[in-house]
Amino acid sequence: MADVELIEVGPRDGLQNEAAILPAADKVRLIERSIAAGLRRIEAVSFVNPRRVPQMADAEAVMERLPRVDGVSYIGLVLNRRGLDRALAAGVDEVNVVVVSTDEFSRRNQGCSVEEGVRTWARIAEDARAAGVRRSVTLAAAFGCPFEGEVPADRVLDLVRRVAESEPDEIALADTIGVGVPAQVRTLLTGAAEIAPDVPLRCHFHNTRNTGYANALTALDHGVSALDASTGGFGGCPFAPAATGNIATEDLVYALDRSGVATGVDMGAVTETAAWLSERLGSPVQALLGRAGPFPS
Repeated sequence: MADVELIEVGPRDGLQNEAAILPAADKVRLIERSIAAGLRRIEAVSFVNPRRVPQMADAEAVMERLPRVDGVSYIGLVLNRRGLDRALAAGVDEVNVVVVSTDEFSRRNQGCSVEEGVRTWARIAEDARAAGVRRSVTLAAAFGCPFEGEVPADRVLDLVRRVAESEPDEIALADTIGVGVPAQVRTLLTGAAEIAPDVPLRCHFHNTRNTGYANALTALDHGVSALDASTGGFGGCPFAPAATGNIATEDLVYALDRSGVATGVDMGAVTETAAWLSERLGSPVQALLGRAGPFPS
C-alpha cells in the first residue's frame, strides 16, 4: 500500500447530522485541533441552504475566523452557483461539488435530477477554474441508494466519464449510506481508473454496516490517493434514512499505521479531539480507538 492523504470531514459531514448546533467558535477550535493533529485537507464548511441544514448556517463566520496555515487547504461543499459564490467570497481553497447517482435521492438531497446535477457541476467546475480554486466532484450514493436500492456499477462509471469531461482535480466515490462492500470498491475503482486515468481518485465511506474500514483498505489497494474520515466517527446525511457512521479518523489512522501506510496524522491527538467534541455535542464517540487504546500501548 502507498501512503495516503486523509481528508478530515468532521467539521462538515460530522456535524451536519447532529442534533446539537455547535457555535462557530467550537467549529473553529475543532479545525484548529485537527490541524495540530497533522491533518492538512479539511472539509471545513458547506454553503447550502441554512433552512435545510441549520448546522452549517454559519459557514462565512467559521471561514472568517480560521487560521491560514501553510500547507493547509480548506474545502467548502457547494451544490449550486449560489453556493459557489458564497464559497469564493469566503476564501475557500477548494470546492467539493456533489452529484448524486440516483434521481430520487438527488431530488431529496439537492432538489434536482441527476442530469441537472451533472450540468450544474460542469458550470461550477468552469467558474471555479477561472477563480483559481481547486475543484473536486463527489458521486454520492455510488454504492447504493436509500430510495432506489442497488445502483448499477455501469451507471456510476458513466457518471465518472461525464464528470471527468469537466476536468476535475479529483473524483470521489461516496458510500453515502454505508452499504458498500469491498467487491464494489474493486469494481468501481478499477473502472474509474480506466475511464479517467489522469484524475486522482478519492473515497468517502460510512461504517453504518461495519464495512467502512474494509472498504477503505480495499480502496488503497486499488489506487486511491485520498480517503475521507471524520474525527470520532461522527456524521451522516440528514436526507437519507439511517445514514450514520462516517469512518472515524483515529480508527482509520490506526489501521493504516499498523499496515505501514503513512498519513502524517497523530491518532492520539485525534482521539483526544473526539472526546472533546463528544462533550460539546452531548453525543457519544462512535470510534473504538478511544475505548481500547492503541497497540502496543
